[in-house]
Amino acid sequence: QLQLVEYGGALVQPGGSLRLSCATSGFTLDYYTVGWFRQAPGKEREGISCMSGNGDTTHYLDSVKGRFTISRDNAKNLVYLEINNLKTEDTGVYYCAADARGLGDVFPEAKEWGYWGQGTLVIVSS
Repeated sequence: QLQLVEYGGALVQPGGSLRLSCATSGFTLDYYTVGWFRQAPGKEREGISCMSGNGDTTHYLDSVKGRFTISRDNAKNLVYLEINNLKTEDTGVYYCAADARGLGDVFPEAKEWGYWGQGTLVIVSS
């Protein structure tokens, strides 16, 4: 059974840093595109970053470029999201997602992803 479990969410002050992790199991991570989404209170889920199976292709939401970094360790079945210079608008539930389809030139919409974790909460507040 394919599973994704996020962890690392916390309450942090503006300007702080955080690393979110996504532990995967039940499938060979190498063959899957992975991504991170965020859902702020009262808003729709939005794509933050995604990466192809071999790591050659990545996409980022414009507002997080230069602050967020996605990475993966296929040998350890882990996906990471490094977040720096946190802003209050980064508050939300962060979800890890995976899909067996390859990653092209466009960030796939949330509805196109086949597998999801349960989310981890990040609150940015002073």
